[in-house]
Amino acid sequence: MVVDVQEKVYSQNNACPFCGISIGELEPRGFSFNSPFGACKTCHGLGVKMEFEPDLLIPDKTKSILDGAIVPWSGRFSSFRRQTLRDVGKKYGFDLMTPINKMSQKQLDIILYGSQEAVKFSYESQSTDSRWEYTNTFHGVIPSLQKNFAETDSESKREDLSRFMRETPCNTCKGRRLKDESLAVEINSLSIMDVCDLSIDSCYEFFKNLQLSETEKYIAKSILKEVLSRLEFLRNVGLNYLTLNRVSSTLSGGEAQRIRLATQIGSNLTGVLYVLDEPTIGLHQRDNAKLIKTLTKLRDLGNTILVVEHDEEVMRSSDWIIDLGPGAGVHGGNVVFEGTIHDILKSSESVTGQYLKNHDAIKFEKRASAKKGEIIVKGAAENNLKGIDVSFPLGMMITVTGVSGSGKSTLVNDILYKALAKDIYGSIERPGRHKAIAGLDEIDKVIGIDQSPIGRTPRSNPATYIGAFTPIRELYAETELSKERGYAPGQFSFNVADGRCFACEGDGVKKIEMQFLSDVYVVCDECKGKRYNSETLAVHYKDKNISDILSMTVEEALEFFKNIPSIQRKLQTVFDVD
Repeated sequence: MVVDVQEKVYSQNNACPFCGISIGELEPRGFSFNSPFGACKTCHGLGVKMEFEPDLLIPDKTKSILDGAIVPWSGRFSSFRRQTLRDVGKKYGFDLMTPINKMSQKQLDIILYGSQEAVKFSYESQSTDSRWEYTNTFHGVIPSLQKNFAETDSESKREDLSRFMRETPCNTCKGRRLKDESLAVEINSLSIMDVCDLSIDSCYEFFKNLQLSETEKYIAKSILKEVLSRLEFLRNVGLNYLTLNRVSSTLSGGEAQRIRLATQIGSNLTGVLYVLDEPTIGLHQRDNAKLIKTLTKLRDLGNTILVVEHDEEVMRSSDWIIDLGPGAGVHGGNVVFEGTIHDILKSSESVTGQYLKNHDAIKFEKRASAKKGEIIVKGAAENNLKGIDVSFPLGMMITVTGVSGSGKSTLVNDILYKALAKDIYGSIERPGRHKAIAGLDEIDKVIGIDQSPIGRTPRSNPATYIGAFTPIRELYAETELSKERGYAPGQFSFNVADGRCFACEGDGVKKIEMQFLSDVYVVCDECKGKRYNSETLAVHYKDKNISDILSMTVEEALEFFKNIPSIQRKLQTVFDVD
């Protein structure tokens, strides 16, 4: 519209008067990376993209192309690719025998990312003796692999190619997960993702000290109350160090459980029985008091709190204690004590009570260990770490401690372990930020042991995991009946069709899919949970069939196989760590 010889622009949308860019009405869904209205269009709200990593494609740069330097382009079916790279090399000054580390950066970039210049290619088929020539541009290893990954319908091929890929921040949103319009909205100079980058403690202070006008306070009053309340819950259960954008898969079991606990506190339900399994796992003693205070608050709302726990402070804060025992396995299963904390201290039958009373205080033999070198992590700066240098003396037992969120797991698991695994085994997992690690040549093996389950299917069991099941199967294959029938050790494996139950395929249970609910497992009605067919179960060793063996506890099996060293040795190790 022209008014007084001046052009004026009017818009029904929220628009910038200078550049004319407009956006729709601001809505909550526009600030959610799980919604198409707010998510970055490139990464779909993930903040990362899977990209092919040159170091994974070419792990050994001393090799030549002919020696298989480019791993996904090596192997028996790669003659066409080798001939393609041969012709590219003719144009750019390298050959298939040139080690990768002897090439210029330009030559390596052309191999990886291609060139827009025309290249004359010739191909000779080894199977048909045919030959043809053509001229085209060379697309490069990475663009070709990206195309294969995007177009294939084969899950196994995708899985194979993913070995050479790493997560990298999205180029469009820079890892912020939201579209530019959403990130442009700020409160006190912070976007919603800036707020999510804050720790829960810092986030609480941000909203508590928010400077608003009287009108804004009136509008935001109920929202701020809810936000502060939920943040307070998280602080009270010892999670004040977490950031709001922490990926759920990186949370420990204890952290995830405490988040769910904080959610329940916010619901203000009454008359509920809450069951918690060791909620203090991973908590420093300083944070125990906060957790216990939260649990008692939940109780005071009119709920019952049932906790499976070994922590002394939790036991001393409980109104009622039930002590099971007196031992483990076949030696347990009885109620040893039931009553208050004061009563259990007087119980002579309760091992727990004796430890609480300090009668059976654990005594350790102190001995001096000679230092056998050291590994030094320099400039550790991942997550909360402040560029620290840490020395780990070798040949000793080392404890890394500190309050929850101080960076213990980041230092040990994310930096030290991943760096060692990468150096020793060529692991593709990227270590956390650090400058260098000295002393890597001091060790030749690293083993990470965490609290993750050894398996999540019916086929997972301790016997297979510790390697005891193989000699057990070999033992059963040596029995007289097995030799008469020609049974090999595979007959006694529930993963082999010959000996396992045909109905449940060796699982012992059948899975019933419940559509929108979790799958349910029921005992197989054919083998009654024994996993094997009747022919296999007919073979006995000392009056026990293979299913009877799998039903034994480690202690029972240790006694049963005490005269067979190959089995007894593996079982003894498990028994000793009980």
